[in-house]
Amino acid sequence: MPQTNVIVYGTNWCGDCRRAKQLLAEHMVNFRWIDIDKDAEARAFVERANKGKRSVPTIVFDDGSILVEPSNAQLAQKLGVSAEAKMRYYDLVVVGGGACGLTAASYTARERVRTLVIERSGLGGQASITDVVENVPGFANQLSGTEFAKQITQQARRFGVEIIEEDVERIEVADNYRLVHLGEGKAINASALLLATGATYRRLGVPGEDALLGAGVHYCAACDAPFYRGAEELVVVGGGNSAAQEALLLTQYAQRVTLITRESRLDASQAALEKLAATPSIQIRLNTIVTGLRGNQKLEAVVTKNLVTEQTDELRPNGMFVFIGMAPNNHLAKDLVTLDSEGYIVTGHDLVHQVGDQLQSAGAPAYVRMPHAMETSVRGIFAAGDVRSGSTKQVASAVGEGASAAIAIREYLRGE
Repeated sequence: MPQTNVIVYGTNWCGDCRRAKQLLAEHMVNFRWIDIDKDAEARAFVERANKGKRSVPTIVFDDGSILVEPSNAQLAQKLGVSAEAKMRYYDLVVVGGGACGLTAASYTARERVRTLVIERSGLGGQASITDVVENVPGFANQLSGTEFAKQITQQARRFGVEIIEEDVERIEVADNYRLVHLGEGKAINASALLLATGATYRRLGVPGEDALLGAGVHYCAACDAPFYRGAEELVVVGGGNSAAQEALLLTQYAQRVTLITRESRLDASQAALEKLAATPSIQIRLNTIVTGLRGNQKLEAVVTKNLVTEQTDELRPNGMFVFIGMAPNNHLAKDLVTLDSEGYIVTGHDLVHQVGDQLQSAGAPAYVRMPHAMETSVRGIFAAGDVRSGSTKQVASAVGEGASAAIAIREYLRGE
């Protein structure tokens, strides 16, 4: 039976909260919404339930159980409303419903390729939690990440793409078919498979980081910055475009933002560098690393070290946001296809080297043909977007790779 007295604690600016509310509404689940920004008692409850952390959404169910920041797949399973795929066979199954996966699916579905997208978390991927999308061709004005995700999802559905929100447990190859195993013994069969599982933010790996996640340590400014309205200081760790953009965003919430990078210069675009230089509330510390974090239930101090002078220092910000690159979501592929040294999936021409008249793939059976663009070391399994070796980790390139993968998959399905 569906839950009938669900309570959702969240905030109006929280993208994950909006996603959870939408799923509940789509399945006509009765729920009560409480904005913890406006209710001190509710805010205190969330902090108690999460050991001092303001983690939202925090969802309380009939039986007293609680889910904190659940994926759509986890929430649907709890509610007993998990969507079933309409068929057990598809021409193409896309694992990952971000910008790349949805673009590829739109292209193939338009050509009457039976296409299924499986997404475990939230449709739109990393783009959906970005504050603004402003560097994708075709959008003259800034677009929120939430709106971009909504539009690209609606477009895919308009072309006939079937979408379900489930966890994929493993992938299996059987002769000419690729089996996608879901929970409860369910499996979907496909002629071709596209892995568009993306990447997640890397962690610093310093003492105190794990204990303070969500209690002063964050990896998404668009998600968590509003918790720090009126803060005296926030710290950003990283030297690339993401770090620069998030530092600029955080100036809307804090009096001062300190940007820390281990490099001797920032590796951001010229446009981002100019914006940083024109923002006096941002202070930049080069050649500096974070060596540890201290705090009892919430962040109290960030310990740093200058790599040139070896001088140590201790900052006492209200919060810290980490943007030091991405790690591939390769758990489904790591024992199946060839990966590079950093765990990204190797595809296409990068896979092969000439051995006499035969092309071979490292760690896989010899090819009898050159692999298609975006094809992995296993025939019929493709990879694109942030999880692919050589990708540029930008929304525009994710869309482009999705289109390229769709064309390659079409050729594969035609036997070309």
